[in-house]
Amino acid sequence: MPTIDRTKQGAMLGALATAMLSAPALAAPTPGTRTYANPIDIDYRYNWEQQNDGISYRTGADPAVVNHKGRFYLFETLADGYWMSDDLASWTFVKPSIWRARGVVAPAAWSDGERLYMMPALDQPGPIYVSDHPETGQLDYFQRRTFDLPGMVRSGDEDKMKPGQVPPGPWDPALFKDDDGRWYLYWGSSNVFPVYGIEIDPRNRFNYIGKPQPIFTLHPETHGWERFGKDHSGLLATGQPTKPYVEGAWMTKVGGRYYLQYGAPGTEFNVYANGTYVADKPLGEYKYAPWNPVSYKPGGFVIGAGHGSTFADNHGNWWNTGTPWIGYNWTFERRVAMFPTRFYPDGQMAASSRFGDFPHYIPDKKVDDLDSLFTGWMLLSYRKPVTASSTMGEFAPSRVTDENYQSFWVATDADPSKTLTVDLGSRQTIRAVQVDFADYKAGRFGDAPDIYTEFRLEASDDGQAWREIARTEPPRRDRPNAYFQLPQPVQARFVRYVHGHIGGAHLAIAELRIFGSAGGAAPARPALLRQQRDADARDAHIAWRAVPGATGYNVRWGVRPDRLTFTYQKFADQLGDAAQPSLDIRALNAGVNYWVAVEAFNASGVSKLSAVKPIR
Repeated sequence: MPTIDRTKQGAMLGALATAMLSAPALAAPTPGTRTYANPIDIDYRYNWEQQNDGISYRTGADPAVVNHKGRFYLFETLADGYWMSDDLASWTFVKPSIWRARGVVAPAAWSDGERLYMMPALDQPGPIYVSDHPETGQLDYFQRRTFDLPGMVRSGDEDKMKPGQVPPGPWDPALFKDDDGRWYLYWGSSNVFPVYGIEIDPRNRFNYIGKPQPIFTLHPETHGWERFGKDHSGLLATGQPTKPYVEGAWMTKVGGRYYLQYGAPGTEFNVYANGTYVADKPLGEYKYAPWNPVSYKPGGFVIGAGHGSTFADNHGNWWNTGTPWIGYNWTFERRVAMFPTRFYPDGQMAASSRFGDFPHYIPDKKVDDLDSLFTGWMLLSYRKPVTASSTMGEFAPSRVTDENYQSFWVATDADPSKTLTVDLGSRQTIRAVQVDFADYKAGRFGDAPDIYTEFRLEASDDGQAWREIARTEPPRRDRPNAYFQLPQPVQARFVRYVHGHIGGAHLAIAELRIFGSAGGAAPARPALLRQQRDADARDAHIAWRAVPGATGYNVRWGVRPDRLTFTYQKFADQLGDAAQPSLDIRALNAGVNYWVAVEAFNASGVSKLSAVKPIR
């Protein structure tokens, strides 16, 4: 056989991939008309766990979404109920007929086509719920008290465990019914113990069959993305080193393959992600997927994508949900995000987080090109000047355009008619607006009739004459992440928030995000200057030539030159004013080859992708 010149082959593949990824899009109908933006727009509930400490915040985490009879049901941590949707864009809260007094944490959910099952995380025997009509809120006990987990030790005795024993559980459970009618349970949440699996008996109230099987643990010494801390530093916020956590099991079967997914390395940093092991049997043997993680969003406004679920919509499109992090009021202050996902014919699973907190279409047909779901509506409001009718202390209006959830504006009071105005600097085309509220000394610890959000949005060409472009509509509900897709594009220079009502004690807004087009030219194509694998193969250093007028950059990489499935978004001012911006990627798997490219964006569009080059 002839000798293959790997260098020339790599150059040819890179050139081909660049041409494929940066070619102008052909005219085609949009894949949908409805849009959404992360965090998803649901009425997140006020957490009660820190009431005795006076720490008040809305939260949402660990989303379990199932498609049941063509309707979608969302369960999450400490919500005192669940949500349903017919279109993945609008969600309605459902108050259940029965619910666990301790609340539901990290739930499992599954539909067998006839009935919907939900199981809370358990550290001792507890309930499993079932419903024939979940749209009504009617729940029944499938099992009021689960069977004792075989080999389980009591809480506090984990350090005394003997071979064959397991820690208290099942915590972070996942239910799965296979095509042959057999059921399985997976679980685990620990930086010591593995993810476990076991068969369960549907004819005997999900009694356990056999013994729990340890399936896998984390290996941060070779899987860079499994390292804990900000950008995988391995450190807690205090600077102390810590071991990462494996948690949030979820099972998906596609093409005869079993994808046992998990969240890692911890929810309280930007790198929380979902990974998977793959097997050809429900209990394994499972093999680590070299293209992990499957869902990863370390940069931008929404950060973090771990501990979620994977489900198919009614057109055969896949979605992966996860848990973005806020962490201002409490370490576990979080939200819910949803990312389009694909299973490639060769088995690779990948969720797209490219522009993952900008508006995306909800597809109304089968879509293979996940990039086509991005609307192309760019962020117009970044670092634009803001004025407010009043301001409390250091919580300046400028904080609502910095794309940072931990900084926010606070008004002197929450009385109606308070205003917040963004000046876009010129007349631009506005397509959507997202208002992200913050909790500043909110003083709420549960739902109540007066916890709802009301406001309107106005636009103006001159800052004097205003016209309404959107408002909250009945029925009243809380909208911490209110998203509005405008019925028609609006041309305006100014956008104004006019307050009506908020459930917390203070009017606080983290971000007023405006999307559309500035009407100018997209940035020029960046040029890669360096794509170097470090001595530690889990890390790489990427550098490129700065592009004049760029608001930010997407560093994109993957295990194939034509499949750059990972994105790290950075705004230009976060990278300094260097002529050669750079980014350290610390999420690589040792022993796996990667390719990388960079694109620039501004308020008018996205550049062509740079050349795709191997990381060496």
